[in-house]
Amino acid sequence: MKKGLFYGMLLMLNFTLMSSMCSSDDDNSSSNDNSAEILQITNAMQVGTWRITSYVDSGQNETNDFTGYNFTFSANGTLTATNGTTTYTGSWSVTDSNSNDDSSSNDDIDFNISFPVPDTNVFEDLNDDWDIVLHNSTTINLIDISGGNGGTDTLTFEKN
Repeated sequence: MKKGLFYGMLLMLNFTLMSSMCSSDDDNSSSNDNSAEILQITNAMQVGTWRITSYVDSGQNETNDFTGYNFTFSANGTLTATNGTTTYTGSWSVTDSNSNDDSSSNDDIDFNISFPVPDTNVFEDLNDDWDIVLHNSTTINLIDISGGNGGTDTLTFEKN
């Protein structure tokens, strides 16, 4: 009986030591470092002017709302949209996502757009922390899944 108790205690001690030596991977300390990709996207967007070639709001194509506007993404974070007679000024940034907003992963990159306009202005539709689907030096495809109604919005900028 003492021999069984001894081996039982030894086994429990072994499990205790093994579990205390394991570390958790849930602390995100080994998460992807997106800084190089963020810099690449930021640098590409700052070159030249851009136009919206597609904007679909929950299945409704609203691209025409932005026809004729050229967008300038400045290094200081200023975003300007102008069609020659009307100009809107807002802000933009590219950041690591720190939430599970629309992606199955915590390490996605957000493309943030903010225009200080009334809710009734079409430029308010662009205000969001968009997830980047695809990017290169001439195109960026963005997506946002609404937390309220679950609708999916897509937005594409192409370089002029």
